Amino acid sequence: MIRAPDRDGGFATVLAAWVITGLLSVVLMVLTFVGAVSARHRAEGVADLAALAAAAHVLDGVEQACARAEWVAERMVAELVRCAVSGWDITVEVAVRPVAVVGAARAVARAGPVSGGQAVGSGR
Repeated sequence: MIRAPDRDGGFATVLAAWVITGLLSVVLMVLTFVGAVSARHRAEGVADLAALAAAAHVLDGVEQACARAEWVAERMVAELVRCAVSGWDITVEVAVRPVAVVGAARAVARAGPVSGGQAVGSGR
């Protein structure tokens, strides 16, 4: 008995390869987005803590306050981009490298004494 030739020609294999490629692309995009969001949250936390640490040392001088902010940022694996003192208020900007290939996440925070019944906190 003679069998008919298989007319599939590997269509299912090619289709499966394309589906797997598409799924992997979506997973990589989601992981990149999650990495960027995570880095942004980390940057905000580092900025808040660095500003609070600097505000605690503002009476020691601008250099001491900014040195304390840099110390906190370095220990949290971030870079202190800017530190400014205006009276008793401290403003810091930090940058954090994300896990993904997206650029650095930056955040700015401000700390200082309570004034006018409102707390001065994060500058988000």
